[in-house]
Amino acid sequence: MATFLYNLGRLAFRRRHFVALIWVALLTLAGVGAASAPAAGTTSFSIPGTEAQKAFDLLEQRFPGASADGATGRIVFKAPDGQKMTDADNKATVAKTVKELGGGTEVVSVTDPFTTNAVSKDGSVAYTSVKYEVPGMELADSTRESLEAAGDDARAAGLTVDVGGDALEAGAEPGAAGEIVGIAIAAVVLVITLGSIVAAGLPLLTAIIGVGIGVSTITVLAKALDLGDTTSTLALMIGLAVGIDYALFIVSRYRNELAEGRDREEAAGRATGTAGSAVVFAGLTVVIALAGLAVVNVPMLTKMGLAAAGTVVIAVLIALTMIPAMLGYAGRKIRPAGEKRKSSKDRKSSKGHTSSGAATSQKQEKPNMGTRWASFVIRRPVAVLVLGVVGLGAIALPATQLELGLPDDGSQPTSTTQRRAYDTLSEGFGPGFNGPLMIVVDAKDSDDPTAAFGDVADGIKGLKDVVTVTPPAPNKAGDTATITVIPNSKPSSTQTEDLVHAIRDKGSDFKAETDAEVLVTGTTAMNIDFSQKLNDALVPYLALVVGLAFLLLIVVFRSILVPLKAALGFLLSVLAALGAVVAVFQWGWFSGLIGVEETGPIMSMMPIFMVGVVFGLAMDYEVFLVTRMREAYVHGETPSQAVVTGFRHSARVVVAAAIIMMAVFGGFISSGESMIKMIGFGLAIAVFFDAFVVRMAIVPAVLALLGKKAWWLPKWLDRALPNVDVEGEGLRAHDERTKDSGSGSDEDRELVRV
Repeated sequence: MATFLYNLGRLAFRRRHFVALIWVALLTLAGVGAASAPAAGTTSFSIPGTEAQKAFDLLEQRFPGASADGATGRIVFKAPDGQKMTDADNKATVAKTVKELGGGTEVVSVTDPFTTNAVSKDGSVAYTSVKYEVPGMELADSTRESLEAAGDDARAAGLTVDVGGDALEAGAEPGAAGEIVGIAIAAVVLVITLGSIVAAGLPLLTAIIGVGIGVSTITVLAKALDLGDTTSTLALMIGLAVGIDYALFIVSRYRNELAEGRDREEAAGRATGTAGSAVVFAGLTVVIALAGLAVVNVPMLTKMGLAAAGTVVIAVLIALTMIPAMLGYAGRKIRPAGEKRKSSKDRKSSKGHTSSGAATSQKQEKPNMGTRWASFVIRRPVAVLVLGVVGLGAIALPATQLELGLPDDGSQPTSTTQRRAYDTLSEGFGPGFNGPLMIVVDAKDSDDPTAAFGDVADGIKGLKDVVTVTPPAPNKAGDTATITVIPNSKPSSTQTEDLVHAIRDKGSDFKAETDAEVLVTGTTAMNIDFSQKLNDALVPYLALVVGLAFLLLIVVFRSILVPLKAALGFLLSVLAALGAVVAVFQWGWFSGLIGVEETGPIMSMMPIFMVGVVFGLAMDYEVFLVTRMREAYVHGETPSQAVVTGFRHSARVVVAAAIIMMAVFGGFISSGESMIKMIGFGLAIAVFFDAFVVRMAIVPAVLALLGKKAWWLPKWLDRALPNVDVEGEGLRAHDERTKDSGSGSDEDRELVRV
């Protein structure tokens, strides 16, 4: 592996014009394709195998043309103090709004609040419901804009008007200002770490090119594969973060190789062969984690994971080819590690690489921050290990109280019209009105379908937490009916979830008595089923992802205990991050600091999403840090010396990579969308725990305690495993051959002259 990548790096360095042209051509091709690609909405949301999805599919068959999964919008009207919605002027204003809505595109039906009993008991609040042909995430922008503007005339007439419902859903966009700040922080960190603007610019440039190709390709395929905006958002987030990190790893190693006195082509090859090997295996762990989302069997998540995995593959390929090519273009503008800027007189008198390398080598002997920290941990491994584990364990405790759900309009900021509409409906009709349950009664096998419909409605009325049960609404064939149930509690409450389970439990009684099958669906029930499906998939997903990565790391490190330690450390950091998410977003601790206006259940996909993304990123740091230790150990250093060597060369870069990752993810905290804010916070805090506590403290402490046992591998397994040579033993043999044949030809030296 190392020898192949070494040759690839040297080839890219020499043929930099050709390599750069290929990547620019690919970016141009993808960009043109994206610009001319047909527009595509967000991917259709379905949850195969759940009762709610089964009910939706049944409605499509038995109520053709009814758009069972179509979006719904609500225009909520509130009369001024001292007036009622039933006053003549207010009724006329509402009637005008209903008429305008009915003439819109993609509209199936619009209700009149005065004929559907959609006026509160005190007469202060009324609402009209709009049904659309397609789901909310697939509505045309013009349709959504018409819904938002529908209440303008009513507002002018003195009514308070707000709009809610899933028809306003759109692809969640992160705060643009936050993204810019994140990238700006990344740029500053890169300049400090790499010592020059040119060196710092390479990771940013190549990461942007990689993300541009990945996201443009997703746009090209969006229509054919039913990909949505959220897919591009995830690919952008992950691709940008890993693209910068992978390039940083290789550029940093390149500077170290220059400091050893090697010429620039040789240094580029060495950097690609050593750090590039770590990049390959780190990228593989990320791809495994993202592609493994297919285990959940939710099409939307599968597509998001595979698309993001594809962007990571592009980031790896760019790091291995375009970075060496760009290093060739940069020439002497990228200085060896530790070399200070010289005066022009010094540069003229300092010719050749040998003396410069020797001087730098002497400087490198001085202990840096990584060396001092590693030495401290090695002297006190037990104290550091106990403190790190106990600290993360304490932060993880809130995760035991984790409540899962999906955000609704009640979790929106109070400044949004969706939240105001939600609150007004709760005030006028009760909290459960925002989350009605749809009961589908399939009486096709029943002897008396009409009687079965009535029995089901009467049975549900007697359940706890039920406020209203509407009369059954049968289809034309008379074999299927829908019943709407209004709970007494808000949609995201445990009481509403208990009611859904109670209706489903009672469904077996209805089946025995009437031969009618009772199914519960609707947005609230769909959210409950989605959360349960993700919960059930978490353990198999963990087993698959951690298991495959464990095997991969055994091959990389040729050790059993090091991969085991890596996996356990990851689980600890993820649990701690989940604990922090629960404390902030569910309990409300320090919520004001990041603008959380409403606490509630944690987004149901958060645990499995964090496992997938954070696991891959955590293994980046593990592979890059520990492969350098493994390299030192294989080359003859003691286990303790190898730990210090690994930190001397890698700690600064790993810390920089973690800060960059946190900055990129932290930019999403500024989003007004609670879901995006939660993802940004969760990923940023998880990277902090994993990089600074697990990799920087727990890892060296464990390795210090294990000593040589850390690198133990059964002989039979050692013989069976392929030798991927991540630590560069093949390059060492190359050195011996080079010494025997001389230092290189004049032609070779001419090729690297800049």
